[in-house]
Amino acid sequence: MAMATVALAQSNLRIGLAEDPDVMDPTLARTYVGRIVFASICDKLFDIDDKLAIVPQLALSHETSADGKTVTIKLRPGVTFHDGEAFDAEAAKYSLDRHLTMKGSYRKPDIGVVDSVDVVDPMTIKLNLKQPFSPLLAQLTDRAGMMVSPKAAEAAGDKFGLHPVCAGPYKFVERVQQDRIVVEKFKDYWNKDNVFIDRITYLPVVDGTVRLANLRAGSLELIERVQATDIKTVRDNAKLKLAKAVSLGYAGLQLNLDNGPKASNPLAKNRKVREAFELSIDREALNQVVFNGEFVPGNQWVSPQNPYYQSKFPVPKRDVEKAKALLKEVGVTTPLALDFMVVNGPENRAVAETVQAMAAEAGFDLKIRVTEFATSIKLAEDGDFQLYLFGWSGRTDPDANAYIIQACKAPLNYSHYCDPEVDALHQEARRISDQAGRKAVYEKIAAKVLPGIDGGFLYLWHPQVLIALSERIDGYKQMPDGLVRVIGLRLK
Repeated sequence: MAMATVALAQSNLRIGLAEDPDVMDPTLARTYVGRIVFASICDKLFDIDDKLAIVPQLALSHETSADGKTVTIKLRPGVTFHDGEAFDAEAAKYSLDRHLTMKGSYRKPDIGVVDSVDVVDPMTIKLNLKQPFSPLLAQLTDRAGMMVSPKAAEAAGDKFGLHPVCAGPYKFVERVQQDRIVVEKFKDYWNKDNVFIDRITYLPVVDGTVRLANLRAGSLELIERVQATDIKTVRDNAKLKLAKAVSLGYAGLQLNLDNGPKASNPLAKNRKVREAFELSIDREALNQVVFNGEFVPGNQWVSPQNPYYQSKFPVPKRDVEKAKALLKEVGVTTPLALDFMVVNGPENRAVAETVQAMAAEAGFDLKIRVTEFATSIKLAEDGDFQLYLFGWSGRTDPDANAYIIQACKAPLNYSHYCDPEVDALHQEARRISDQAGRKAVYEKIAAKVLPGIDGGFLYLWHPQVLIALSERIDGYKQMPDGLVRVIGLRLK
């Protein structure tokens, strides 16, 4: 009876996710929902604040050499991993080396500029870079900066993601695929005085309407990705609160240009066909129809409000007649049928159907194929698509929004777009530290990947981060990166 009473007294925050995350290993993971879960279990060397400034987390400070080729990082003392092992310079070096060398690592492109990591003293590391790399600290605010227990990682090998051991406020308890991920408060966390909830349960609920219904019914306390059409419902409910921020991310369409047999079609092979396809789409109408005008239409990897936005290339207007003329000019027989892969979910389906209807007027016949989220990633890797509705949650530095899908062989470049000149320009932007200089280089990149869709991605909109939560939650703050940070949260 006493044990049962204690169990009942434990606070449990239940969070509804729009998808089930992929592998829970920060070196191998790729998904946005995975990053939400990692925010509770895996602290990073650095984090961001609500002004997007980079702030220390497991680091205390950093210093970059005059030539930009070494970065010395002082580490926070008194930090313990969930298995009781101490976090120190050796552990930090291990984690960074793992990101750089582990087979299948998705972090290597993030920090591949790091040539070696030196242990200076027990609480100091030095990163030796192949060349100056301005986005480095920004990369270390995300999964590339997450520290794992060397002892646990060595013991688990490539199975580490089944039971991750990090140094965050919560430690991993269990995962049931497609059902739940459970974490519990870590009693030896370095910032434990600001952790007030005993347990967090992450529950994938794909349907946004069902997620909201569960929140309203009290079976969830927080849900991510509220549908824009449900904003009024949340605001009208006195027991709910809405947290929002303009996202750093974007959504749009990956176009399979050179990834397997499905790239053998006029859209992949002819820029004018891609130009016609873009001209068939009205981004503002899409925003109004699907998102109640709440999102931001866009055509680049940063929003029109971002200082790195290239105003020389404004959002194109819809022009169905010109689209038809281009298809006629290149001799395409219409309607041109295209396989359109879409992750399951009401908003995604609404976007797909709206784009389908718009494109049909110009002579495109989009065959919508709805699939589960994790499955879609595997299919995209294999080139089993011609169009893929794709969203990127965004990063503070523009490099991480662009390079990841524009560079040859980049991890999320499912289109297999590849232009050595674009790769060289990205490397040039990475060597420059001042904003004006970098923006000038990104203008050259935009000229290459945007006009007439020479690149493999058609950018369509920038979402709002929309989080709905119960009135029982106190202390919640939404950052533009869309993550759900749990430090400081209380459940009444």
